[in-house]
Amino acid sequence: MFKLFKSKKTQTEQVTLALDIGTSMVKAAVFSIEERRKKSGEVVGRRAMIKGVGKIKQKLGDIQNGVVTDIGSVVHNCKEAIRMASAQAGMEPNQMVMGIAGEFVKGATSTITYVRDDFDAKINLSELRNIVHKLQWKAFAEVRKQLSEETGYPEIDVKLVNTAIVGVRIDGYKVSNPLGFQGKKVQMSIFNSFAPLVHFSALQGIADELEIDLLSIISEPYAIARSMDNESTNLSAIFIDVGGGTTDIALVQDGAIIGTKMFALGGRTFTKRIAIELNISFQEAERLKLAYARDELEKKSKKIIANIIKNDTDIWLEGVMLSLSDFKEIETLPSRIFLCGGGTKLGEIREILNDNKWYKKLTFNRAPSVSYMKESDISSVIDEKKKLNEQEDITLLSLTNIGIELAGEETVMQKAIRKVIGIMKV
Repeated sequence: MFKLFKSKKTQTEQVTLALDIGTSMVKAAVFSIEERRKKSGEVVGRRAMIKGVGKIKQKLGDIQNGVVTDIGSVVHNCKEAIRMASAQAGMEPNQMVMGIAGEFVKGATSTITYVRDDFDAKINLSELRNIVHKLQWKAFAEVRKQLSEETGYPEIDVKLVNTAIVGVRIDGYKVSNPLGFQGKKVQMSIFNSFAPLVHFSALQGIADELEIDLLSIISEPYAIARSMDNESTNLSAIFIDVGGGTTDIALVQDGAIIGTKMFALGGRTFTKRIAIELNISFQEAERLKLAYARDELEKKSKKIIANIIKNDTDIWLEGVMLSLSDFKEIETLPSRIFLCGGGTKLGEIREILNDNKWYKKLTFNRAPSVSYMKESDISSVIDEKKKLNEQEDITLLSLTNIGIELAGEETVMQKAIRKVIGIMKV
């Protein structure tokens, strides 16, 4: 059994794997990490250099609605994708980050205030751990109860997937490291992502079979929301990832992730509808859908497919609206929307979001601008092989970006939260 976070060392020569286990495809990226330097030689950060990529299609019964239903088959697909990536890279990974998504994966940020007794004293490491411990217990209880109510699973059957401190303020002043500061009120925002135990256990089994040191399982919407260097730009945006089985939504405000929502409607829904209406196989319907998305069909066939998917597109938009309406703690929704995922190849997805009516039913100040995420948006990841340039590749690039942080030396805040999680045993 692995822990949520493993003790890490400075691993400058480690080879890392990012593994995206999607409904339609398993994708693997083998990468190394190098320092980013100015011309003067000053280190200004780190970046991932992707050396090899592997992609293997999943069978129809391997994953349903983002939940693994055939562990043996998925393990086989993962091993094949890793083998392809390793062969291309000329090196084998010895540590990995694994992505998790799906209808029942829930994430939310809790912002809680701790009042210090001795506010003239400087915050030391012991007090920081104590603050994080108290606040994380409160945040954990809040989000786990919410997930239990939404999914119907008992709280005891809900597992913490990943957690991160996404914002700290001392008496209203934003800091990245509270150590050494004085002040009375410490306000901390903690993001927690949870999944049903049965879903999480399936990924545990897969990780054990792969026999690669697991740094962490990561909520994929969280990874995508973190991929554009939000903290330095104070970005506010909505990220929508339309995968094969589910649509994942993440909301970021002023550089901090507020929460994630998912619903079970993705690209396969449109494919199934085409298959039913035209009385053809799923595989043939998928080929037809992709040809339609690439505008390769003749006029009559194009019109037929457009009419078939229209109703499902309207239903999909209802799912988006319902998910966004659940962010009740936000007075005004961000007016920028970024799209990714293979499902967004259907132009209707962007078109319906650009419609000037739906957003008026929500708390937008103005019509949102909708754009596709690009590889270049994730500036800390370099794809040396130029294999990851499709909409469905953004998740793998985002997991690679998170891997830079996890594969390196821990920050003070990361060490504090890891120790707390170890004590909580959740």
